[in-house]
Order: sequence, then C-alpha cells, then structure tokens
Amino acid sequence: MASAQYSVTVRVELDARQEPLGKLTGAIVEAGGALQSVDLVPGAGSEGKRVREFTVDANSPEHWERILRSIGSTRGARVLGFTDRTFAMHRNGKIEQHNKYPLNTRDDLSMAYTPGVARVCEYIAADRTKAFDYTIKANTVAVVSDGSAVLGLGDIGPEAAMPVMEGKAMLFKEFAQVDAFPICLSTNDPEEIIQTVRLMAPTFGGINLEDISAPRCFEIEERLKAELDIPVFHDDQHGTAVVVMAALFNSLKIVGKPIEGLKVLVLGIGAAGVACTKMMQASGITEIIGCDRQGAISVDRPDYVDGSISEIKRWFAEETNPGRLAGGPNEVIEGCDLFIGVSGPGLLEPESLGKMAKDPIVFAMANPTPEVMPEQAEPYVRIMATGRSDYPNQINNVLCFPGIFRGALDAGAPRITEEMKLAAARGIAEVVTDDDLSEDYIIPSVFNRDVAPTVARAVVEEAKSAGLARFSDETGTFELVAPGPDGANGGDDPGAAGDVRVDPEEQPA
Repeated sequence: MASAQYSVTVRVELDARQEPLGKLTGAIVEAGGALQSVDLVPGAGSEGKRVREFTVDANSPEHWERILRSIGSTRGARVLGFTDRTFAMHRNGKIEQHNKYPLNTRDDLSMAYTPGVARVCEYIAADRTKAFDYTIKANTVAVVSDGSAVLGLGDIGPEAAMPVMEGKAMLFKEFAQVDAFPICLSTNDPEEIIQTVRLMAPTFGGINLEDISAPRCFEIEERLKAELDIPVFHDDQHGTAVVVMAALFNSLKIVGKPIEGLKVLVLGIGAAGVACTKMMQASGITEIIGCDRQGAISVDRPDYVDGSISEIKRWFAEETNPGRLAGGPNEVIEGCDLFIGVSGPGLLEPESLGKMAKDPIVFAMANPTPEVMPEQAEPYVRIMATGRSDYPNQINNVLCFPGIFRGALDAGAPRITEEMKLAAARGIAEVVTDDDLSEDYIIPSVFNRDVAPTVARAVVEEAKSAGLARFSDETGTFELVAPGPDGANGGDDPGAAGDVRVDPEEQPA
C-alpha cells in the first residue's frame, strides 16, 4: 500500500506538442503509484516544453525506482530530478527557536539582556522557584534518550535517534503548546544518564524519558523521580499504559463488565507491559498473567526458583498470576477477558482467541506487525485495537504525553502520580461521547484537538486535590506545595499575602 512516508516529488519536462500528460499520469498509476498532485512550474520550460512536478506516494524505495522508470519511458517526458519528501522535511532538523519579543531598540535590548536582566536574575537568586515565573522553565520539557530502544529500530545510538526525538518535540508543541527539546546522550550507563539529567534539570520544567532500553529505564526513572522536584515521565512505559487504560475504560462500557473482575493476559514484560500491569492493579484488577519468551511468569518458574530471573520479572512473579498458571500465551489465554500485547509480531495464534471469555477484548500493539492481525482476530473478538494508524482504535502515546505534561506544567506539580495517570486515562476516554462509542471507536483520533486540553484539565484537578499544585490554574501565580515554617505559606517576597505570591509587575508603585 502506498504511503506518505515514501512520498516523492518528481520534476518532469514534457514536450507540449506530444501532449504526454495523460499518458504520464496513466503510467504512474499503472506502476502502482498514488498520484497526489500535479503542478505546473511557471517559466521553467524552454520553447515547446513544460515542466511539471508530480507528487507520488510509493510503498518502498524500490517502488520509486519502478515508478521513475515508467515516467522516463513515457514518450515526450524526461525526468529532471526528484525529491524524497520525508528526507526534505528532516533537512537541518524539524524544530527551531523563535523569540517571543522583538529586539528593535536599545530599550528592548536593555530589558531583555544587560543591564535589565540582572534585576530578574537577582529576583530568582533569592528564591529559585521564581524561575517558573520568569524563565522558559515553566513551559519546557527535555526529551531525553540514549537511542538504545527506538521503536522498530532498536539500539541505533544518539545521533540516529535525534529525528525521532525532534518529532516528539513537534508533537508536544503542536498538541499542547509545550516547548520540548531533544537531548540525545552518548552513553548507555545509568549513572551517567542520571547525573547528566540531574545537572541540566534547572533549565526544564519536566523530563520525558524516551527509548531507553529495559531494565535500565526502570532504575533511571525511579532515581530521577526521587532526586528531582520536577515531573519525570518515561513515555514508553506510562504513555502506553495511560492510553491502554483509556481504551479499556471505554471497552468495558460496551461489554458491560466490571473492571475488578477482569482476567488479563499481558504478553511482553518490558517497559510498557510492566507499566500497564501497575496501572491495571491501581484500577482494581487482581488477576493478571504475564508472559515472556519462556511463558507465564510465576513463583514456580525455574528462573524464579534459582534466582536468575531479572528484578522486574521477580516483582511480576510475586505480584501477579495468583493461580500460578504455566505455559505459553496460547495456553494461558484461556478464560481471559483482555489480552494486552506489547511484544512481537504474530506471537498469538488466532484460534487461541476462541478460548477467551465472552466478549473478548484484544489490544495487540506490537509495531509494525501486531501479535495477531485484526483480520485474523475478527471471528473471535468483540473489540480489537492495535498500535497502527491504518486500523480502527489506534492506541498511540500521542494521546497522552502532550496533555499530561501540559497539565503537570500548568499545575507546577513536582511529580506525576499514579492518580494523575488514571485521571489522564479517564480524560482521554471521556473525549469519546456515549453517542459515538462503538466497538470500532473506543479511543479518539490522535488529531482530535479536544484530547490534550481535556487531559491537562484532569491532571490539574488531580494535582490540586492531592495538594501537589504549585500554580493556580486561574491566576498562574505561584503557591507553595506545603506550608513553610510555622505553617505560613508566604515567603520573603515583599507584599506576599496569604497563599499567593505577588508578582513584581503586579505590585503597586
């Protein structure tokens, strides 16, 4: 199937006398290309010649070659060149900085830089929390990766991971107006990553960890959460889990089952599988079975008994699979209400879905090929979701991370709690109205502009109710999370009264 990821713009010189345009478009279609547009390039052709640009989607680079040969063999047409549109988008990077204020006069310069900037520096030096009010910190997130576990590509290193992290930054800005910047580190050592993030944390209001391989990702996130006073969020874990929970909440409305009574199989005990399991447990699900390459994880499994099991799988063995089931996924799926796949392609036999409980729900999220294809699962399941955009019910992290960080930044929350994640999941689910909810529409589109604001509001409300909001969402002024000495919430700001710090520009003359 032709796709925009393999889109090219081909510049072709046509002999106007031979009128080859119709033949040329026919040749493109016959070669399997999806013709998107044809544009005349004014003034580019010599006498009796016209130059046109054809934008064509293909299904692979090899397919381009066939299309180009078809164009070149058309009488009266000559290929002048072509542009790979995906590479063109990435040339010199996909993001850039813009100033919020112009620097046109000496007054502008004296306020933005020296000497006026010194007053702001001194104000922040007296209380570093004021950096949230008077620097980019309040709206800036670092997207941190070592390039060791890039989706579909594996360990490709920091330089090669940059295009992915730039894309992540684009999504932050597009959907939540969060300024994000990619930070790709040339180390796989957890201590070095932790130390680097710790040292650069004063610049950022949040840290989004991305594409760091398990099990290192667990230690890195937990250590940073404990050591920093800004939100740290490993999106590969929690972004997936939040969207899975949103899809589950809506699925349960359709099948009419209580969440507490579900039996769940999780295939793939990496970052996403562990996070999904913990969120399901926090929601009241107690019967969860996890499977890896060796089958169901339990305290009876040989690697648990002999102590060779990894730390995270030890936790899994001790906290899940109360029935101590053994066997592969196609065996232990019997009687399950929900299957969550975050593993690899084709690992689930379609026939095994017939052994699930009534109205089975299947979230097969391996990319680009799911654990079981929707066409194969259709005879057996009530609700099907994947991680792919070409099927209904795409479970995509972009539904979560822009809004959850927007809410955390707006609230000035020092961390993102499990309750905030659940609030985010409910927010995503609520975007799908009861009138629209159906088996093939349990999760909103990634382009639904209501998602991020809804998630952000839900996160702010949860932060406020938990006493973690440092900012008032009505005024944007700074508030302390916890009372200071003698129970006072004020500070040493002149004019501070009660809970709210008075900003310098708001003080009376």
